[in-house]
Amino acid sequence: MEVAALIALTLLLGALVVLVALAVGRRKEEIREETEQAAEFAAESSAVKGPASKKQKQEKQRSRKDKPSQHSFSHSLLASSLKGHSGNVTCIDFSSNGKYLASCADDRTVRIWSTKDFLDREHKCLRANVELDHATLVRFSPDSRAFITWLANGDTIRIFKMIKKDDGTLSFKAAAEDFPQKHKAPILNIGIAETGKFIMSASTDTSIHIWDLKGDILASINTNQMTNSYAAISPCGRFVASCGFTPDVKVWEVCFGKGGEFREVVRAFDLKGHSAGVHAFAFSNDSHRMVTVSKDGTWKLWNTDVEYKKQQDPYLLKTVPCASSEGSRAALSPDGRVVAISDGVNVAMYDAGSGKLEEELHGVHSEEITDLRFDINGRFLVCSGDKAIRVFHNAPGYRAAIRDMQDMLKKAQNEAMKQRLQQQIKEAQSALDTVLAATVD
Repeated sequence: MEVAALIALTLLLGALVVLVALAVGRRKEEIREETEQAAEFAAESSAVKGPASKKQKQEKQRSRKDKPSQHSFSHSLLASSLKGHSGNVTCIDFSSNGKYLASCADDRTVRIWSTKDFLDREHKCLRANVELDHATLVRFSPDSRAFITWLANGDTIRIFKMIKKDDGTLSFKAAAEDFPQKHKAPILNIGIAETGKFIMSASTDTSIHIWDLKGDILASINTNQMTNSYAAISPCGRFVASCGFTPDVKVWEVCFGKGGEFREVVRAFDLKGHSAGVHAFAFSNDSHRMVTVSKDGTWKLWNTDVEYKKQQDPYLLKTVPCASSEGSRAALSPDGRVVAISDGVNVAMYDAGSGKLEEELHGVHSEEITDLRFDINGRFLVCSGDKAIRVFHNAPGYRAAIRDMQDMLKKAQNEAMKQRLQQQIKEAQSALDTVLAATVD
């Protein structure tokens, strides 16, 4: 077992060293004006309108001077800022294969970013236009070949297919028909099960709809929580959970037969322990842990790896005081080691095991944070709030890996293994120090 764990940590250390080398090698990113972010759109419009008159140019120069300067932010953990949207980003999502990050904004576009470019100076993206509407939510399909959006004005789901061209680039094609309108209140979240068997949509009343992939409703859930504040599908694709006005999180299992046919939605378990309504929650990658953040000023970590059909209840692992507010978001790293909580324009990162506050990120965006997520490998924490997307190094996750190696060192009995662990710890700590010292303007 020690050898297997050592091999796993060796691979983790190798990835960390490569990551740091890229971070140190990249040049400091220049802060661009808002007008530069919209250059692509301006170029398209100028091609249609033709050359502007002298008066128009003067008015454009005056308006440019009158515009407020773009929100700037720097931090030692900031890996990059993704700038391309000309409107506020409302949602982000990583593809299951880890290659892409999708973002949507009120500029009527969905942008697809390559995660391998996060540490480069330039961040290219592909644009999918949302005709006659704009998307407020975006979620990748399990095969990373399509994504679904929620339309702000249409109040429904639209599916986009990602089509690979002969030259290797991607194009996007919207489905011929949108899903029917069923919700009567503003939407909170949508999702596609990793199994590919169903789609979920949840609104601010007490409604959650379970759809098949063709747009037919399989089941509807009444959460009985007065109002919903958040809902999501578990990464394993079995469960749908919701939270709201009541001080608990309710979890249902969406059941299918052996032949893949839908059977029923059954209540699985509840997370009870908060003394006030719950703002949001998040799952670990294996769905064995959940983190919840509440109006009571705490976040809680739960073990949800239980057999609820045998009357086993989830149990509380940790309760930690934190700052939170309406709209707060929670994120749990894929390995369950790090908890991130947003509060307005700020983000706090905690060690999940000890509850220790590891990092405080103040003024990350000029407006309230709308989404907060770890990438599937746990290397980055990404958030949206204004027109930019911030990508942070997950330094607390690296520290946790170092602590794991130190624990292994104490238990190691083989001298060769001890020496190897000592060297890896030294290299990992040096790499982490370099990341912390590299500030991006």
